[in-house]
Amino acid sequence: MIELIIGKIAGTIVATRKDEGLNGMKLLIVQQYSVELKPTSNYLVAVDAVGAGADEFVLVVSGSSARATKRTEGKPVDASIVGIIDSLYLKENKSDKKLL
Repeated sequence: MIELIIGKIAGTIVATRKDEGLNGMKLLIVQQYSVELKPTSNYLVAVDAVGAGADEFVLVVSGSSARATKRTEGKPVDASIVGIIDSLYLKENKSDKKLL
């Protein structure tokens, strides 16, 4: 089962010295959010596989799933941004509540 993490881009990381498998990859700091879009105190560093930008809500995968994109296959990656969230609806009392 693949677990998707909802997060928001909180910053970038510049690392001039890193494993060569990470060369050319954008590293972003992601603050994790609940499904109700409430920020948590958890952050992670993820490789950007989709061109995410500042303050965007994103979907992140971790573990072996993080190495399943064309860009991250076989790379030393434990978290990858695999989607940019355009909108988010949550079922609430037989209706959809738009959160984003």
